[in-house]
Amino acid sequence: MGSTLMQRVAEREDAEVVCLHQRSREKAEAALGRLGLPARLYKSEFESLINHPDVQAVFICSTNQAHGVQSIAAMEAGKHVFCEKPCATEFDEFCRQIELSKERPELVTFVDYLMNFDTMEDWIRRMVSDGAFGTLTQVQVNYRHPINIQGDKIWKLSRHAMGDAIGMGIVHSISVMLNILDAQGAKPCAVYATACGEHVREFEVPAIWNIQIEFDNGATGFCFGNVDQANGYDACHNIHGTKGGFIFDSYLDRPSKIRYWSEEKTGRKWIYPLDRDRCKKEGVRDMLWPEDTTTPDSGDVVHHQTGACVEHFLDCIHRGTQSSLSFGNAATVAEVGFAAQISAARKTRVELPLNYEDARYFFFSHSRMAS
Repeated sequence: MGSTLMQRVAEREDAEVVCLHQRSREKAEAALGRLGLPARLYKSEFESLINHPDVQAVFICSTNQAHGVQSIAAMEAGKHVFCEKPCATEFDEFCRQIELSKERPELVTFVDYLMNFDTMEDWIRRMVSDGAFGTLTQVQVNYRHPINIQGDKIWKLSRHAMGDAIGMGIVHSISVMLNILDAQGAKPCAVYATACGEHVREFEVPAIWNIQIEFDNGATGFCFGNVDQANGYDACHNIHGTKGGFIFDSYLDRPSKIRYWSEEKTGRKWIYPLDRDRCKKEGVRDMLWPEDTTTPDSGDVVHHQTGACVEHFLDCIHRGTQSSLSFGNAATVAEVGFAAQISAARKTRVELPLNYEDARYFFFSHSRMAS
């Protein structure tokens, strides 16, 4: 992911790669070489990167447990920050990110919840906003995908390096769900979660999560997540409202993957917007989506919408505006993840906004037990 993001920056005319820090000098120089960049851009210490006078923005693409520490250091050094998910694995670090966002509002921050930039997600949000499905009542977004632990990626099994399984990838589904409901102004108000310790591979954290999110408009969200094993890449969407519904099934062939109906837009008839022949036959060609429409089930997380994410981040810097996915604006996504951990451990419903004092006590107590 780091190499791909660096490539996206290098491709742009409004940005320049100034330096690169990575633990492996060999890999760093190889990545620079592939982009035609000189090996002298390599920095052996992260501090030398964030203190470089020509660096204005920092992309954090390190192992999960470093996201919080490095992003905080970069902000304290006065740099804009693009941070891979999760924003932090430690609750105290998440709190410090929020504090710094308030103290330094001129710094643009961005958490890379990249599924929000998928074409299909953009279509859904627009349709929800336009009232195509009426008032949303039930929304399901899955994330069941066995993350890669091959070769030097074996570190992903570690509790210390990866944090919780929600942050490994399930947080993408949470961010998408909140984004969909936000199109109607609905905010999460409570979380109930369970976790399963059944494993196929030797993860040090529960890999299977079931998360229920209550929203203040009465809607309920469900997320079934599993980063250990799955039959393919399951990013299923099942959206139901008072006047329509939307289904995305990862396991079907492309023309049939997406279907929706709406009382007002389709006359209660199911439409398959990626199936050109079907739409032509049924006389609804005006409801076809573009051929280059992307869906969030490719499994190619390296190239998946990275260009749009980098463009958004840099545009925010150039315009001097804060991202909708800044540490502060996207804090609710992280709060849901932390609340799910608390809920699963206590076997109880956790209300939102999160009680930060209680959450600090919970995570402090659990870190002591783990050590």
